[in-house]
Amino acid sequence: MRENDRVTSATRQPGTPASPTLSTSLHQGNTTSPPPRLIATDLDGTLLRDDKSVSPRTVAALAAAEKAGIEVFFVTGRPARWMGVVSDHVHGHGLAICGNGAAVVDLHGGPGAHRFVKVRELTRRNALDSVRLLREAVPGTVFAVEQTYGFHQEPDYPKLHMEIPDNLLPAEVLLAADGPDADQPVLKILAYHPDLDPDAFLSVARIAVADRASVTRSSPSALLELSGPGVSKASTLALCCAERGISPAEVVAFGDMPNDVEMLTWAGRSYAMGNAHPDVVAAASGRTVANNEDGVAVVIEQILADRA
Repeated sequence: MRENDRVTSATRQPGTPASPTLSTSLHQGNTTSPPPRLIATDLDGTLLRDDKSVSPRTVAALAAAEKAGIEVFFVTGRPARWMGVVSDHVHGHGLAICGNGAAVVDLHGGPGAHRFVKVRELTRRNALDSVRLLREAVPGTVFAVEQTYGFHQEPDYPKLHMEIPDNLLPAEVLLAADGPDADQPVLKILAYHPDLDPDAFLSVARIAVADRASVTRSSPSALLELSGPGVSKASTLALCCAERGISPAEVVAFGDMPNDVEMLTWAGRSYAMGNAHPDVVAAASGRTVANNEDGVAVVIEQILADRA
């Protein structure tokens, strides 16, 4: 069951090392791989420090990469309205991939003025099926709904986010054909369980939902994110790169949580942060230091030094 594309927060995983040595794979393959043309980086737990700031060193590294002709794409699970922290650093193209690949957003104009360039929605039918199947498989699961501009949640959904929801209603009402903001595409469903281990919850949910949605997680809590079938950071990044004539071999990617795994596997070179989830470490071709130690900037600086 596939869906048509419509063109129109998480930090360190507990128990993972904070500061591994920079992987020697930073230098592997440089003699045979083409020079990078695009850097794709996650935000929370990756580019951003734990206080959600972009360090001066990282700001300088991003600007230097763009000056050298390397495009920088922010690829995040965040909704577009949470992109103010990096909207000053998107440079000429102004684009970011949000909602785990559910949207490509032009951030020109700053917070509140973004424009959706590409939307890959989760159909209401698939969303309702996914909610029903998760309720059956994991009783006690509660839901929230992310749309292009709206955010809604069930009454029992905990206060996990930085905003007041537009509506407090059961997910079945929120996702009905005549529900709130019915004219807006659904970008993703958030599913939370108060007691389950996060990775166990992810495994059960993927089996239960099957091909009705893509299921991942970026939070250290048992909070899952459901997007349209086939929608991921990797698949939307691949679309953006194809439009620019950029091959996977010309992409360098960074991430720290399971929602980054596909992107790190797809990119020609990829780096797990020092604070990364074990699945991310296994998927990446290299490893850098933690987000609080500017791990993305460390690699970008080395890439630019190698080109000099």
